Amino acid sequence: MDLAALTVQALNGLASASSLFLVAAGLSLIFGVSRIVNFAHGSFFMLGLYLAYSLVTQASPVLAAWVGHGAAYFLALLLAALLTGALGAVVEVLLLRRIYHAPELFQLLATFALVLVVQDATLAVWGAQDLLGPRAPGLEGALDLWGRRLPWWDVLLIGIGPLVLLALWWLLARTRLGLWVRAATQDRDMLAAVGVPPQRVFTAVFALGCALAGLAGALQLPREPASLGLDLTTLGDAFVVVVVGGLGSMGGAFVAALLIAQTKALCIALGTVQVLGMSWSLSKFTLVAEFVVMALVLLWRPWGLMGKPLSTSRASQELQPLPAPTHGTRGVDVALLLLCASAPGWLGSDSYALVLGTDVCVAVLFAASLHLLLGPAGLHSFGHAAWFGLGAYAAALLAPHLGASLLTCVLLGGLVSAVVAMPLAAVALRLSGVYLAMLTLAFAQIVWSVCFQWDEVTGGSNGLTGVWPAPPWDDRSTFYLLCLGVTALTLAALRHGLQSPLGYALRAQRDAPWRAQALGIHGGRVQWLAFVGSAGVAGVAGALFAFSKGSVAPDVVGLMRSVDGLVMVLLGGLHSLAGPVVGAIAFTGLQDLLMRSTEYWRAVLGGCLLALVLLFPQGIAGSARALGARWRMGRVA
Repeated sequence: MDLAALTVQALNGLASASSLFLVAAGLSLIFGVSRIVNFAHGSFFMLGLYLAYSLVTQASPVLAAWVGHGAAYFLALLLAALLTGALGAVVEVLLLRRIYHAPELFQLLATFALVLVVQDATLAVWGAQDLLGPRAPGLEGALDLWGRRLPWWDVLLIGIGPLVLLALWWLLARTRLGLWVRAATQDRDMLAAVGVPPQRVFTAVFALGCALAGLAGALQLPREPASLGLDLTTLGDAFVVVVVGGLGSMGGAFVAALLIAQTKALCIALGTVQVLGMSWSLSKFTLVAEFVVMALVLLWRPWGLMGKPLSTSRASQELQPLPAPTHGTRGVDVALLLLCASAPGWLGSDSYALVLGTDVCVAVLFAASLHLLLGPAGLHSFGHAAWFGLGAYAAALLAPHLGASLLTCVLLGGLVSAVVAMPLAAVALRLSGVYLAMLTLAFAQIVWSVCFQWDEVTGGSNGLTGVWPAPPWDDRSTFYLLCLGVTALTLAALRHGLQSPLGYALRAQRDAPWRAQALGIHGGRVQWLAFVGSAGVAGVAGALFAFSKGSVAPDVVGLMRSVDGLVMVLLGGLHSLAGPVVGAIAFTGLQDLLMRSTEYWRAVLGGCLLALVLLFPQGIAGSARALGARWRMGRVA
C-alpha cells in the first residue's frame, strides 16, 4: 500500500460518508421529533434512486429545453428528491398520524408493512431488473491523483455532505420552522398550547427526512444501479450511523458517517495483512465494519458519540401480568394439541399441510422466544436471528461429525445459542430501548458475516447441505409430530416459568424497576436469565429448522429473519403467551398462501399488516382478549 492509494481510498470514503450522512440525517431528524423508528426510510432512498432514473432518462429532454442539457440532469435529481418528500408527507398524513400514540414496536410493524408495499409497488412500476442511469454531463471523467483516478462525481459528493449539514443547522437554529421543531422535540403539548399544531410540524419533518433520503438515492444514480434490495441494505447502514452518532444529533450523524466510511476505506486500502504469521483479508471486513464500530461505541458510550440518554417513551404502555390458566383454557389447549397431533391420520403422511405445520411449529418456537424478551422482560431486540442461526449451524455441524441423534443435536443447538448469549447478555443489558436493539442487530450482522465468509466451516454463501434427519425421524409425519411435541413442551415450560416467582420478578423489573429493587429483586440477574433462556429457545427452533429444510444458509441469520420474528410477535400481541402463537400461525399461513397466489404477495401482506395495526393495535390475541372482556362485562351488566 502506498500513500497515493491510501489518499484516494480516503477520498472515496469521504464521498461515501456524504451519502451515508444524507440518509442518516433524515432518519435522525424524524426520530428526534416523532420518536418513530422509521423502518421504511430505506424504501424512500430506493424510491429516490428509481425516480431519478426515470426523470433523467425520460424527462431530461423536456427539462433541457428550458434549462439546458447539463442543468436538466441535476434538476431531475432535485425533482426526484422533492417527489420522494411529497410521498413521505402523504404517508405521514394517511398512516403515521394515526399511530403516534401506539407503542413504539407497533409503529415499527406499521413502517415494516410499508416496506413490503413499496417494494412490490417498485417491482410493478420498474420491473425486477437493475437499472443503471447515465453519468452526469460534464462529470463523466475522473481526477488524476498520483496515477490514481478519482471520479469527478465523487468529488462533487464530498462537497455536498458538509453543505447539507450547514443547511440543516441553519434551518434548525435560525428559522421559525427550526424553532417549532426544537419545541416539538422537547414539549409538544406546550407547542400546541401556543397555537402551533404539532401534526403540521410532524408532517413537515417527515417530508424533509424523506426528501433527504430521496436526495441520497438520486445522487447514487451515476454510482450504482437501482435495485430492489437497496431498501433494507441502506436502512441497516442508516441505523448504524444514527445510533453511533446519537439519536437526534445531526452533528453526530455526520461524524459517525465519516468514521464508518473511513474505516471501510482503510480496510480496502490495507487489503491483506500479515499478523502473527497469518494472513487476514481486511477487505472482507467491510461487510461488517460498521456493526463492529457501532458495538464498540455503544459499549463505551451507550447513547452514541454526541447523543443524550433517552427519556421514557411517551407511548410506552404498561403490560398486564399474564392471567393464571383456568381448567377451561387448559382443556382447550389439550384439545387443540390432540387435534394437531391427529393431523397425519386425516391428512395423510405425504400431505403438504404437514410441511406447513412443521414450519408453523418452528415459527411458533422462534416467536415465543422473542416474546419472552419483548413482553415480560421489556427488552428490545433487532438481531434475534443470531440465536436462531447459531442453533441451526450448530445442529448442522454436529449431526455428521459427532454422529449424534436428532434430539441430541436439537438440544445442543439450543445449548450453543444459550452459552454464546451468556457473555453478550451481561454486556448488552447495560443498554436499553433502541440502543439495546441496535447492539443485538450488530451482533447478528457479525454472526452473519462469519457464516457468509467462513467457507471451510460454514460453507460460506452456499451454506451446509444434506442436513436431513436420520431414521425414524426422516418420515414427514414423524418429524412433524416431533416438532409439535417439542413446541408444546417448550410453550408449557415458558408458561410455567412466567407464572412462577421468577416470571413475576421479571415483569416487576420491567414495570417498576425501583420498586423491584426495593423488594430485593436483582433486576439485572433476572433479565440476564430471560435473555439467555430466550436465546436457547431460539436455538432449538433453528436446529429444527435445519433438519426440516435439509440445509442451512447465511440467510437464517439475516435481518429479514429477525424482522419476521418481530412481525409475528407484534401481530399476535405482547400481552399473553398466546400472542406469538397466534401471530406465528397467522403470519406463516398468510405468507405461504400469498406466495403461491400472486407475484405481489409482499404488497398484499403489507396491506394486511397495516390493516391489523390500525384496527387491532394490541395484536390479534390481545384484541380478542379485550373483546372477550367487554362481552363478559356486558353480560354481567
